[in-house]
Amino acid sequence: MHAYSQDLRDRVLRALERGESPSEIARRFEVSRVWVYDVRNRFRDRGERCSHPIGGQRRSRIAHLEAGIRAWIQAEPDLSLAQLCQRVAQQGIQIKVAALWHQLDKWKLSFKKNAARQRARASRRATGTP
Repeated sequence: MHAYSQDLRDRVLRALERGESPSEIARRFEVSRVWVYDVRNRFRDRGERCSHPIGGQRRSRIAHLEAGIRAWIQAEPDLSLAQLCQRVAQQGIQIKVAALWHQLDKWKLSFKKNAARQRARASRRATGTP
């Protein structure tokens, strides 16, 4: 979803200043009547003529634990995501495995957990397929 253009907002505000009704403005500019009211109220209450930014960057709840999590992984590289979640929970922050994985991926922390499966895969390649 994209914000309406600044030009459209300015035209709506000029039409409101001329005394046109929000219903007429909405019909003429092919926007919703509620949006016209929102533009008017934002300008009247806060003096803002522009749209609010869409989206944004949220800071992770575990961003302040990055150094600690890196230390845990370095000390015990075979920790699973579930075990990491438990350790984070001991710090007072509840986080799901998928959210933790997403944050570790942002931090470029990638490590293999199943050494047995890696060995099995390597041994098959060494012998070849019949």
